[in-house]
Amino acid sequence: MTIKRGFLKVSLLAALVMLVSLVLAACGDNTATPVPATTAAATKAATTAAGATTAAGATTAAATTASGATTAAATTAAGATTAAAASTLTGDIPIGAVWSLTGGAAIYGPSQKNAADMAVDEINKSGMLGTAKIKLITEDDRSVKEGGIPAFDKLINQDKVVAILGPTLSSTALATNPVAQDKKVVVLGVSNTAGGIVEIGNYVFRDSLPEASVIPNTVKATKEKLGYKNVAVMYGDDDAFTKSGYDVFKKALDDNGVKILTTETFKKGDTDFSAQLTKIKSLNPDAIIVSALAEEAAGIMSQGRQLGIPTTVKFIGGNGFNSAQLAKLAGAAAEDAISGAAWFISNDANGNQNFVKAYTAKYGTAPDQFAAQAYAGVYILATAIKNTGAANSTAIRDSLAKLKDIDTILGKFSFDDTRNPVHTPILQIVKNGKFELFK
Repeated sequence: MTIKRGFLKVSLLAALVMLVSLVLAACGDNTATPVPATTAAATKAATTAAGATTAAGATTAAATTASGATTAAATTAAGATTAAAASTLTGDIPIGAVWSLTGGAAIYGPSQKNAADMAVDEINKSGMLGTAKIKLITEDDRSVKEGGIPAFDKLINQDKVVAILGPTLSSTALATNPVAQDKKVVVLGVSNTAGGIVEIGNYVFRDSLPEASVIPNTVKATKEKLGYKNVAVMYGDDDAFTKSGYDVFKKALDDNGVKILTTETFKKGDTDFSAQLTKIKSLNPDAIIVSALAEEAAGIMSQGRQLGIPTTVKFIGGNGFNSAQLAKLAGAAAEDAISGAAWFISNDANGNQNFVKAYTAKYGTAPDQFAAQAYAGVYILATAIKNTGAANSTAIRDSLAKLKDIDTILGKFSFDDTRNPVHTPILQIVKNGKFELFK
């Protein structure tokens, strides 16, 4: 029993010593390496930064899922500062859109509306603007300035929009944009290519390449490839877009040493071009240059072939040709028609194929250039709003002017100092009823 009692005392003493040692060791770990205040602050900052990155990443992922790389690019271009700016946005952001949904240019307006609606839906679902949502208010200008001016008045004075997309036609824009400029409301034209648009004032932008940026390349490339020397020219002389296109075509033809055998005119809405085309046929031109909207262009092509103008004589045009409706209306007569363009359905610009697939699935038809530019226009506006973190027109204007090399479905996109778009034009040709790159 004595031995057992001694053994128990020794064991208890040893256990007590071990427990004390563990407690001291533990206390020593907590007090040996205190966290400096600067390190703590740095850790907190790093944690905050990580959170911000994660939030931005989540936005990017959501946007990419919804709309492809356009949104992702917009988010990337915005960066961390943008993420913080967007988080300050709340509520509805009223933006107007004026399209030609009826009247002579209704061949273009509906596709612009479809694309803009789709872009707004994607942006609102993605959280690109934080909790804020774009509220798009659409008006029909009936393809005339008499419809466009009251539409602008309503959007600015009644709906209090901070920016307006459109209108569809340059001739309408020349009448409506001064109204917005006077009220200091941003206008982003998405299909206005005539001269004199951005010159209206410093609140007027466009993402549609002006004719002066597209047509010279069209003439130079087609002359080199086709070798034409003598051409006939037709243009609509009562529309700002077609008249502007003619002016640029004439200069480009002169600059490239091409002889103009005759210049024929027509009016918007004309359907009989037989007199002009009969004269042109008698002159045996190598090619026919046409500055027209798609409906008139389709009529010219159809009647030209019916009158016996051979298919070796190509029709060459500008942005007015860039509608899927051209081939639908002209049928085989549109085959081999060549035009300069700002967008091509098969191009590999970031997000373009996602846009084409989504648009086709939603509306049952492939988008045209007018749809693409409207879609890109909504994202360009949203990116500017996100970057500035403010939904007022002057802040949006200043932010738009700073956009450089952002990814859009039109390609890398910037505004120059005159608020005109900067991106690379392409040249396309109709083959089997669809546009292909002209090579």
